[in-house]
Amino acid sequence: MLETQLEIMRKPRITILKTLEEFTLDQLNTIPAGFNNNIIWNLGHMVAAQQGVCYKRAGLDTRVDEAFFNRYKSESKPEGPADEQEYELIKTLFMTSLDQLGEDYKAGIFGNYTTWTTRYGFSMSTIDDALAFLPFHEGLHIGYIMAMRKLV
Repeated sequence: MLETQLEIMRKPRITILKTLEEFTLDQLNTIPAGFNNNIIWNLGHMVAAQQGVCYKRAGLDTRVDEAFFNRYKSESKPEGPADEQEYELIKTLFMTSLDQLGEDYKAGIFGNYTTWTTRYGFSMSTIDDALAFLPFHEGLHIGYIMAMRKLV
């Protein structure tokens, strides 16, 4: 079950990174009219959201730098353009964070998960609930990215 859940997130992540290969850093940093963030922020947010939904809600530290988490967490906005180094970090974390999540799940570190309800009305009380929710959340942000790529 875990491997299936991770693949449901991994495959779209690989596809979106391939789709974005043709874009310049300036395009990825552009905030299109009608949006309050950009493509790079959405990628970083998907990593930060996974960290918050899985690790923070289980009372654990994130597996990413706290400054990175704060830059891309919910309710944040781009603080300025991301440079090439930041973009490379996001692309790396985009894939390695899923591998780390799988390892941590297998190690059983998510036993202290706190029940909470998302802004979309999903109530989660276990890491398995979180793993079921994440593909929905990521689908929303991939949709934003797909819309933005036509405007940049």
